[in-house]
Amino acid sequence: MESKRGWYREMDRSCVWHPYTRHSAVEEEAFPIVTRGEGIYLEDAEGRRYIDAIASWWSCNLGHGHPRIVEAIRRQALELQHSILGNLTHPRAIELAAALAGLVPGGGRKVLFAGDGASAVEAALRVAFQYRHNVGEPGRRRFASLSDGYHGDTLGAVSVGYLPHFHEPLKPLLFDSLRAPAPCCAACDFGKEPESCGLECFAPMTEIFETHGGELCAVIVEPLCQGAAGMRIYSPGYLAKLGELCREHGVLLIVDEIAMGFGRTGRMFAFEHAGIDPDIICLGKSLTAGALPMSAALVKDSIFETFRDEPEDRTFYHGHTFAGNPIAAAAAIECLKVYEEDGIVERSRRTGELLAERIAAFRELPGVANVRTLGMLGAVELKDGPDGEAAASRAQRARKELLRRGVLLRPLGSVLYLMPPLIIDREVLDQLGRTLYEVIRDLE
Repeated sequence: MESKRGWYREMDRSCVWHPYTRHSAVEEEAFPIVTRGEGIYLEDAEGRRYIDAIASWWSCNLGHGHPRIVEAIRRQALELQHSILGNLTHPRAIELAAALAGLVPGGGRKVLFAGDGASAVEAALRVAFQYRHNVGEPGRRRFASLSDGYHGDTLGAVSVGYLPHFHEPLKPLLFDSLRAPAPCCAACDFGKEPESCGLECFAPMTEIFETHGGELCAVIVEPLCQGAAGMRIYSPGYLAKLGELCREHGVLLIVDEIAMGFGRTGRMFAFEHAGIDPDIICLGKSLTAGALPMSAALVKDSIFETFRDEPEDRTFYHGHTFAGNPIAAAAAIECLKVYEEDGIVERSRRTGELLAERIAAFRELPGVANVRTLGMLGAVELKDGPDGEAAASRAQRARKELLRRGVLLRPLGSVLYLMPPLIIDREVLDQLGRTLYEVIRDLE
C-alpha cells in the first residue's frame, strides 16, 4: 500500500494540474490523497479523516455518500446514462425542470441546463444579450456588476466577475463591464452600523443607472455574499433596492445563486431574504449536493417567449453536450426531495444561529480584523501579525495546522471561513468552531 501511495504522489506531481494551487505548494506539500467520503468527512489513503469544513468548494450541502443520492444515481445508470436535449427529452430532465420552476416564488420559468456554474452564468449573459436583440433594443448591450464579484472562470463570467489576483492576465480578452463598489457590512466604508445604515453604499449603483441606464442590458450579482472575494456579506436592503432600480429602468436582474443557493443562508435561495423577483437565476454546486456536475439558468417565461422562430428565427443556439444529463438530473431530483423531507433549510437556519454565536467570540482575539456570518457561513478576517507577517500568510499557517488537526479548510486571502455541509451535527460544529478559535489564537 505504501508503494501505491508513493506512486500516486509521484504521478500527481507529474501529471495533475491542480486548480487554484501554486506550484510551490505542489512541490513542498504532500497533499492528502482522498479516497473516501462519508457524511461531513473525507478520508485519505492513510486512513486519516478530515472534517470537510468548506463542503468541497461549497457544493456538498448533504455531505458525502448520501445513501439516497447514491441509490438514485445507481437506478438511473441502469436505465439511461445520457441523451441529448436537442429535439429530444427524457423523464429526469422534465421532472427536475418542473421541480426547480416550482421552487421559485411566482413560477413561470423555463430551465436551461448546463454543466457547471460558469456555464450557467455564460448562458444567462447570452440569454440577456440576445433578448435585447429580440425585442428591438440592440443598444442595450452593457452589463453591470459589483467590484470583486466572482461568477466563474470562463471569459464572459470573468468579464462581469473580474478579480485582479485571479484574472489580470486575461484582461485584454474581456468585454468591458460597469462596476459599482461592492458593499460589505462587516467593514462598512461609511462607518455605519445596521441600525444607522441608510444604504449610503448604494449611491454608486444609482449613478451607473442614471448615467448608463439606456444602454444597460442586465445586472448580475451574487446575492448577499461575494464568496471568492472573501465572504463579503451585504444587507438584503441593498439587494431589494437593486431589484427596484432594475424594474424602474427595464434592466434584467441576474442573481448568481451558485454558491449561496439551496439552504446555505437559511432560506432556499439567498435572494428570498430581499423579497425580489429576479429575471434569471443561476444555480449549480449544491443542485446535486456536489454528487455530479450540473447547473441551470432559470429564465422568466416573458424572456423565453421572445426566442420564437417565426416570423424571424430567434432560436437560442447555445447548449452543452451533457446539459440535463439523466444521471445528474436523477441526483438533483433526489437532492431536492431530501432538502424538503429532511427540513434541511430550516435546519440550516437553526444551526446557523449557533455558528453565529461561536464566530462572534472571535472578535476578542487580537489577530482578528472582523468577523461575519450568514446562515451556515462564518468568516474570520485576520490582521497582519505583530511581527509584520502578512495576514494572508498567517491564514495559510492556520490552514496547515487545521489540516494537521483533521480539518479541511482553504483560506481566501486573509479570510478563514467555515462553510460545512448543512447536515453537520451541532456538537461537531461547536467543536469545529473551538478548533478554529484555538488555531487562530495560537498564531500570535
